[in-house]
Amino acid sequence: MLKTTLAGLRAHLLRLMLTALAITLGVGFVAGTFVLTDTMKAGFDRQFTASAQKVSVAVLTDDKKIPDATLRAVRAVQGVQDAQGLVRGDAALIGKDGRAYGETPTLGMSIVSGPLARYTITKGRAPGGPGEAVLEKGVAGHTGYGVGDTIRVLDKKGTAHSFTVTGLVDVGVDQEIGFRGAVGFTEPVARQLTGEPGYVEVDVKGAPGVSNDRLRTAVAAAAGPSYTTVTSHGLAKRLAATSGLNVDDIATFFLAFAFVALFVAALVIYNTFNILIAQRTREMALLRCVGATRGQVFRGVLVESVVVGLLASVLGVLVGIGLGYGAALIFDSGGGVPGGSLVVSPTPFLVGIPVGLAVTVLSALMPARAATRVPPVAALRTQSEGRVRGRAGIVRIVFGALLGVAGVGVAALALTAKPGQGPFLEIVAAGALVFLGVIALSPLIVGALSGVVGGLPARVFGVPGRLALANSRRNPKRAAVTTVALTVGVTLMTMFSVALASVRTTADNNIRDHFPVDYRLTAQSGQDDRPIPGAAVAHLRADPQFSAVIEVRTASATVGGRKQDVSSVTQGTLGHELKPKVSAGSLADLRPGALVLHEDDAKTFGVRVGGTVPVRTVHGTMTLRVAAITSGESVLPDILLDQADFTRSFGPKDPEQVYLIAGKGVSANASRAAVNEALRDYPAVRVSSAADIKDQLSKALDQVFLLVAALLALAIIISLIGIANTLTLSVVERTRESALLRALGLTRRGLRRMLSLEALIISLIGALVGVVMGMALGWAAISAAVDDAALGLPVGRIVLFILLAAVAGVVASIMPGRRAARTSIVESLAAD
Repeated sequence: MLKTTLAGLRAHLLRLMLTALAITLGVGFVAGTFVLTDTMKAGFDRQFTASAQKVSVAVLTDDKKIPDATLRAVRAVQGVQDAQGLVRGDAALIGKDGRAYGETPTLGMSIVSGPLARYTITKGRAPGGPGEAVLEKGVAGHTGYGVGDTIRVLDKKGTAHSFTVTGLVDVGVDQEIGFRGAVGFTEPVARQLTGEPGYVEVDVKGAPGVSNDRLRTAVAAAAGPSYTTVTSHGLAKRLAATSGLNVDDIATFFLAFAFVALFVAALVIYNTFNILIAQRTREMALLRCVGATRGQVFRGVLVESVVVGLLASVLGVLVGIGLGYGAALIFDSGGGVPGGSLVVSPTPFLVGIPVGLAVTVLSALMPARAATRVPPVAALRTQSEGRVRGRAGIVRIVFGALLGVAGVGVAALALTAKPGQGPFLEIVAAGALVFLGVIALSPLIVGALSGVVGGLPARVFGVPGRLALANSRRNPKRAAVTTVALTVGVTLMTMFSVALASVRTTADNNIRDHFPVDYRLTAQSGQDDRPIPGAAVAHLRADPQFSAVIEVRTASATVGGRKQDVSSVTQGTLGHELKPKVSAGSLADLRPGALVLHEDDAKTFGVRVGGTVPVRTVHGTMTLRVAAITSGESVLPDILLDQADFTRSFGPKDPEQVYLIAGKGVSANASRAAVNEALRDYPAVRVSSAADIKDQLSKALDQVFLLVAALLALAIIISLIGIANTLTLSVVERTRESALLRALGLTRRGLRRMLSLEALIISLIGALVGVVMGMALGWAAISAAVDDAALGLPVGRIVLFILLAAVAGVVASIMPGRRAARTSIVESLAAD
């Protein structure tokens, strides 16, 4: 029986190649993920180790700075060859647009030269004097500065200083620098610009022959118990722990898409073996006639699946090694995430091969079981296709309906609950149930939709179109499995598209509701002690292009016994230019002796409109009446005082935020130019607008979509392999039928067109079902996760998905169509 099975494998080798390709791609994704993460982990380890190995001992501090006296004490320790302190603090880089770069100020840091130089100068050289600086390579790429350029950097007081860029520096994996960027100087310049009184770290190089452990003990005694002293090994571990990078999260993300690809591959395998068993009915019956038992037939089919699964899985791991290394190189070239040399652990082999083998064998179980039901008398029959009805049974229909109803019920419960993580996870579970129900009912769905989708081709393309429609209806179960494979990919693509479009629409609505101004002026994040200069505000207030200049001042006070920020806004703008949502009271009642609270603070203080809240400042305590309670999100602070009360309590002060509303008829370009002119001498003031926020959000969402689309593309490619596989096997199965059609007058071109239209109908059914499910799941997911979600429907993308599915289905039919057209009519009719 084993010899017979192996002979059957050789006979059907070409038919199984596409099945093996589906498994190869799925396993390649899984193995590639492990190779990628192993390579990245090794790259991180190399970076951390390389940085730390230049240091024998490091003196670290958690919050307070290390003073000069401690550095001098460390340098005096016997066995210390060199010791250098590292300076790090705010030093805002001014971009080429004249504004401070980034949401937060760039870091100013000291660049150490000599044996303790931990950072690599990738281009140029380190700074050697007071007028020189180096740029972190990421900042250089974003700002467009290069070696030889002149840059301006703001010191602690906001004064600009000019420097010549002498080089670009790679600081490795540093979470803070990766987020903020950095400019490097000599130590005296770094201390002058940042205003930092001490060091964040002291690095020590030991003299030759001095062990790190012994040196650490001596340095720790000199530095004192206030600081942590570690060897190079301990420093490497701390660098890794504080990097903020979790490679395991990256692996989980990619593995999720890998298992989607494997699920689609499983459907392809199931369909392929199902067709092969149907084609080999006489062969199975002959085996039964010559004495083969049901168990032997069952095991024979499983042996075929084991051989195919094993070979495809091994090939998939090899492909995955290449994919993983390629992805690591892409990450490395993107900056900040090291790839480095290829690292292949046993994990891709230990996981990839068993997973691929298990998916293949499990997918072949039902076809193998069907093979045992073939009676010996079937050896006398000449056709098998007619007996393989492939229609949904009553049990399947009931099971699918129950799953669908359960999924809809869970979704209804989730959508009636308060949006959050819990309801979102319930929607995910509901989506899985509904999808399983659709799979179970797919023969009915395909049967119902084939007439709708295939009606137009049947009328337009004449006989080939009518034959294609009839073929698509011939075996609904087989067509359903083929379409479901494509439906998985289209559903996920549509779901992500609808979810992201809904996020964009919801955000646009929130921006319109909560950002009712044209421009907002603020200091960089973390620079709250730098208010907007009064001279700039006066310039803007005198400009006729702005109908309103609204100042927001903020100070710290004790409200209801708790330390809170309290604010005031320009008198007369509340309820007019600024209209927050009011849940109780009236904004018009905000007068001296009153305040406005957000509903969260009102609950905290346990007060309602008309109640009183004590507010204590350096000038005494005021008992203020609650005039109104606001709700929702707003550009306004949560606790608002009357402007007169605020000035009396805290004195005159410049605003921390300024909102600008352009006059009617003033263009966006003209108002933006007026803002830039007023802030020309104040580069640290940040300008944001609703258009800027929308643009940043759109770019971020587009990047997410492109990443997800690229990952889901593999699942769609595998599903197209399934369509091609189904058509190829159907061509073999219908050899005599195709020959008879040719004998009756159907041309080769007509035969190819028939198969193309059949593939088109199958692809469109899968795409349409996927689009409908994707839209429903995407909208449900965003509604369950976000308050006041607004539906966004990316019509263009959805139409594109359908068109691409149609084109891809036709392309998948090219090779099977050519094979059918080349087959000899006489030989096919003569074949038994």
